[in-house]
Amino acid sequence: MKLQDLRPHEGSRKKTKRIGRGPGSGHGRTACKGSKGQRARSGGTKGKAFEGGQMPLTRRVPKRGFKNPFRKEYTVVNLSDLEPFRAAGAAGIEDFLRQGIVRKLKDGIKLLARGDIDFAIKVTVHKASGKAVEKVAAQGGSVEVIGR
Repeated sequence: MKLQDLRPHEGSRKKTKRIGRGPGSGHGRTACKGSKGQRARSGGTKGKAFEGGQMPLTRRVPKRGFKNPFRKEYTVVNLSDLEPFRAAGAAGIEDFLRQGIVRKLKDGIKLLARGDIDFAIKVTVHKASGKAVEKVAAQGGSVEVIGR
């Protein structure tokens, strides 16, 4: 037996039904769609959410609240996260990313006052809570807020 002699088993390979290819094919004229009606037309299907004329689920369920499309979502950095920067005396956005404190930068970084700090540090962030700024300033440090 040679490679060029290999053939698939008899009957294992079936030709695809080619519809709408003329009267000689046996599947011409109406192309196996019957005659007339919605399903015979092109694009003649209902939408995914169509429920036979019944009010669809997406319209039955009550809608509540308001979703602000302009909302900013900040990645949070707490004062307790600043401990690795004690020796450096400064921490910025790139430093947080490099250390792995911030994995994914959303619309910016916000410094929050969770935890305590007992050393002076200069922090550069996009936003900071008032309490966090107070705690850093009390230790002789500073918080620089930059625009996005």
